[in-house]
Amino acid sequence: MKKSSRGHVDPFIVMDVMEAARAAEAKGRHIIHMEVGQPSTPAPKAARDALVRAMDEDAMGYTVALGLPALREGIAALYKDWYGVTLDPNRVVVTPGSSGAFILAFTALFEAGDKVGLGEPGYPSYRQILKALNLTPVGLPTKPENRLQPVPADIPDGLAGLITASPANPSGTMLDHAALEGLIGTCRDKDTSFIADEIYHGLQYDGRAVSALELTDDVYVINSFSKYFSMTGWRVGWMVVPEDHVRQIERLAQNMFICPPHASQIAALGALQGRDELDANLATYATNRQLMLEGLPSAGFDKIAPPDGAFYIYADVSDHTNDSRAFAAEILEEAGVAVTPGLDFDPVRGATTLRFSYARSTEDIREGLARLTTFMAARAG
Repeated sequence: MKKSSRGHVDPFIVMDVMEAARAAEAKGRHIIHMEVGQPSTPAPKAARDALVRAMDEDAMGYTVALGLPALREGIAALYKDWYGVTLDPNRVVVTPGSSGAFILAFTALFEAGDKVGLGEPGYPSYRQILKALNLTPVGLPTKPENRLQPVPADIPDGLAGLITASPANPSGTMLDHAALEGLIGTCRDKDTSFIADEIYHGLQYDGRAVSALELTDDVYVINSFSKYFSMTGWRVGWMVVPEDHVRQIERLAQNMFICPPHASQIAALGALQGRDELDANLATYATNRQLMLEGLPSAGFDKIAPPDGAFYIYADVSDHTNDSRAFAAEILEEAGVAVTPGLDFDPVRGATTLRFSYARSTEDIREGLARLTTFMAARAG
């Protein structure tokens, strides 16, 4: 049986690293996980309690394709709280994780063969989802002096769309109001659709994250309950689209997904009431971030992007290797610390970078840094 060329996508390397770490743990080793962008905390208690109550009272069948009205209203209220933006809940679309939102957005906005720009380093699944949909990802190499974020001068003519992420994965850097305004304005002038990935909003340390919806309604904004809300495995996200795009998205969602998981939507609705617990998680990440900013340079990883948000640090390791995948494997084998090769995020320059996640417990971060310090000292000796 033939295979389509659209299915020829690259692996998500971090998932391969996770599997290698799991295999090591199955042999009895204790691995410190700095590879995956996943909170070590569970869904907030309010989310779990909401689901327990609902399971006794509700059959958990299909919901409407755009998501539970109460959840859409709750998400709209979040924009008022976080950004002072008054948002019509009818523009909110609940999706099967942010991945479902990207599939819907790319399908709704672009024709087969269209070119879509994305900053590099960047989230690898952007490229692979675009390829699988017969779209052409165009990597935009970002510069350290621009904090690894795209700037208007990076945007070529001929792009059907541009995807930005703030806070970004893998760098954790953010776009401020002026930077977002410049990118959105340039895209408007070039007739380029603008998609803002805001999945790490709520996880910021120096100032607040700015939503693209503070500047214009003529954008797609994508977010999720995975990161700040600590609900990765529940697979529930959302997107905000212009009013005249809602019906098109609805038709696509009906046919592609029917609806997001009902149980996850119930939990997400509860999670909106668990902000005190979630902000306590943020305090842990802030502590971990400071430990990383001090410990990584001491260990020998001193060329890093200054992370404003998320829970990652992206390091230039060109002084140590030109093969980040082999280097990550060596760190896992010798130090018992799982880290992600930069090739996941930048297929051209990623051979000399690593991403470190500090989403785990503070105890794990301390232990991981100690192991990395010992490993690098032995390697240098």
